[in-house]
Amino acid sequence: MSWIRGRRGCRRCVMADETGLDIYLADLAESGRRHTSPLAADRIRARGEQRLRRRRAALASGGALLVAALTVGGLSLTGTGRGAEPPAVIPTPTASLFVPPAPAPGAEYASELGYVYGAVVKGDTVQVTVEPVRAVRGTVAPVGVVHTLTLPRGTLVEARQSVGGDPADVRLDRLVSRLAAGRQWVFAIDYDSEGRVHSLREAYWLAG
Repeated sequence: MSWIRGRRGCRRCVMADETGLDIYLADLAESGRRHTSPLAADRIRARGEQRLRRRRAALASGGALLVAALTVGGLSLTGTGRGAEPPAVIPTPTASLFVPPAPAPGAEYASELGYVYGAVVKGDTVQVTVEPVRAVRGTVAPVGVVHTLTLPRGTLVEARQSVGGDPADVRLDRLVSRLAAGRQWVFAIDYDSEGRVHSLREAYWLAG
């Protein structure tokens, strides 16, 4: 009887011990949950905040890169649309090929024979066009370079047919209306040794 009791008592002790162990383990698990859950929640919140900060930083840097890309792209597109700007070129005036005739040794003037026309008053000067010609048996043939002369309005002109048939010395500005048209009047133009025009003499015998 005593062994059985003892044995039964031992069983009871074991059962009691198992029950106490279960209770202890349950308490330990609950305690673990109480201590572990807040820590896990803190970590979750910390990781979430890190992800949020990384996302904001990525958006900020991505926006800056996008602005830079658009700026560079806009500049390149603008440059592509317009093409390369041509360099500024200042046009140089076309040099006249006309060379005033030089007086012969011992002569004061040298003469050029040509049509004088297209007279235009410009302030104190008169600009005329000269088409050089040469006389061939009472007629004229073109020769030399067509050029322009800008002369003082008071330049003397020996005229005859252009002023009505009577020889006279007149100022150039008085003949502007007659010389404004096309080729009609032929003049001998006298140049000095420095290439300046001294006077004009109407070649009335060659006037067309």
